Amino acid sequence: MYCFVDESGNTGSNLFDDNQPTLYYGVITCKVNLDVVAEPMLRGLRRKLGVDRLHANELGVARLSEVASTIAKFSTERDVRFSLYKVSKPDHAVISFFDQVFDSGINKAITWQHYWTPLRYALLFKVAHLFDRATAEKAWAARQERHPARCAELLKEICATLLERVSWLPDQRSRELVSGGLKWAAANPFEIDYGVSNKDSALQISPNLVGFQQVLQSVAEQAARQSRKVRAITVDRQTQFNRAQLELSEIYQKMRGHKGDMGPGMPSFDMSNMPEVSPIFRPGDESAGLELVDVTLWIAKRWAEEKPLSPELAGLFNLQAKRGRTDEVSFEGLDRRWRHLNELPMPDGPLPGEMQDLIRKWEEERLDAISGL
Repeated sequence: MYCFVDESGNTGSNLFDDNQPTLYYGVITCKVNLDVVAEPMLRGLRRKLGVDRLHANELGVARLSEVASTIAKFSTERDVRFSLYKVSKPDHAVISFFDQVFDSGINKAITWQHYWTPLRYALLFKVAHLFDRATAEKAWAARQERHPARCAELLKEICATLLERVSWLPDQRSRELVSGGLKWAAANPFEIDYGVSNKDSALQISPNLVGFQQVLQSVAEQAARQSRKVRAITVDRQTQFNRAQLELSEIYQKMRGHKGDMGPGMPSFDMSNMPEVSPIFRPGDESAGLELVDVTLWIAKRWAEEKPLSPELAGLFNLQAKRGRTDEVSFEGLDRRWRHLNELPMPDGPLPGEMQDLIRKWEEERLDAISGL
């Protein structure tokens, strides 16, 4: 299987650009090397349109529609599949805050079950409710801060702001848990280790790398479903993030073969089919596969943003995407995935004694951690 990866909506570390609130990754997979097989077809289309390359943003809806049926026919013959992955950048800023500050392995005021079971997502939405845009921007700026003392002061300020809003939460138990976690973080900012140590570690928590994790995991999953080996992953060259993408892929290669569970009721992770090849970074105008994914990603972005599409482009997108995958890092995506928790029935009887003892022990440890704060 050959994979071609492009992205759109990149604003680097600026997560609050109103014109580009979402980062998109598009992935085309095919059992043949599109750099070789698709080149003759694309050469004819370039000639027809009188361009050097099919740059979707330059051609627009009308001109792309002229060649959509040819690309669709080729996609059917070669089983070209398109997958779309999104990261809501403002949501990522708040999720990143939660993952660092409310990690039960760091914050002693957060019990194990509130981070390593689906209760984590209920708590995340409670914390997110306390954020406005200004606080989210400040939290992300602190997350990018490299100076430990400055980061600690910023974190204390953010926690103080959120603590003033804890009364917004509708139930007493949520107010207890959230306020306890915030108070402990404010009192122990250096243990939270909220900032980054250097430019490389800042890149690792960027939306670009979060989205690229989805890409690698999806490629592995699709290869397993199709019983195929990943021969190559070609990524559009972008100097700012390519080295970090390569480092991430090498980490994932080392994890190949590992499986595990995050916790009871939580998703499992399966690295058994992680690709053994490292990404190849090429300019978009030197790869037929990247040229194709540029076209479909542009269409997909317009579809996601509810912008006008011609029937020809909508047909091309549906044809390629119907056997692909989609996922997103956002509150909307988390809500869709976990809203069923609200519909779960109450337990028929008491919890097993051993579990009750554990929960009692964790609660005692939580209360001890926040006593005096």
